Amino acid sequence: MLGSPNVLALDFDGVICDGLKEYFQTAWKAYAQIWQVDAIPDETIASQFYRLRPVIETGWEMPVLIRALVQGVSEAEILQDWIAIASKIVADDHLKPLEISTAVDTIRDRLIATDLENWLAEHEFYPGVIDRLRAILNRSTQFFIISTKEGRFIKQLLKQEGIELSDSQVYGKESKRPKPQILTELKQAYAGSIWFVEDRLKTLQAVEKQETLQDVELFLADWGYNTEAEREEARKSDRVHLISLQQFEQDFSHWV
Repeated sequence: MLGSPNVLALDFDGVICDGLKEYFQTAWKAYAQIWQVDAIPDETIASQFYRLRPVIETGWEMPVLIRALVQGVSEAEILQDWIAIASKIVADDHLKPLEISTAVDTIRDRLIATDLENWLAEHEFYPGVIDRLRAILNRSTQFFIISTKEGRFIKQLLKQEGIELSDSQVYGKESKRPKPQILTELKQAYAGSIWFVEDRLKTLQAVEKQETLQDVELFLADWGYNTEAEREEARKSDRVHLISLQQFEQDFSHWV
């Protein structure tokens, strides 16, 4: 029994918010621009993209994943060997990850600038999460969000649900620091236990490697962007706790 954390840190996309629709819409526009395709988004490709979202680590891979699916690469192959597949597509088409990433960011920035309301509407909160956040914020637990999404959008999305966080509570893309470093900073600033909930196993494993963070409790959100193989790895881990959405909605005493 772990009790309750003094500090709770949550990832945003894949833990609090499901941005799959926005990811796909932006990725499709970038794909169409880069490979000069004049077609509307394909629902079959969209479904595959949603299932395969866990393989994506950085933004440039999103349109490349669509390219792979359009070329007929199977889901099984992508799950097994995504980095090699993505690298081959980029090399074969004489592209560079940075230029793909720039295209994705430019399209996203344009959508935000010209149609912010619809862009925000492409994000959905996981069932029960907002109510749980309200309950957490009414406790003495120090609460933070650590995400690769821009902090201003995190705050805007939460504000629509009546949750207002201070700038100091949100570590977004603009922080430009890896999550283990931010957790180290939180540990230095606050006494007591720290719990961290994330949907990417690799991120949790990066925290696990930090000697100064050995006492941080790590949770893999099984409803987020991860695969069954990753969830099984978490089940076998002596450090990472696999947590369900049903557990997350309950008091901290039910998390383990």
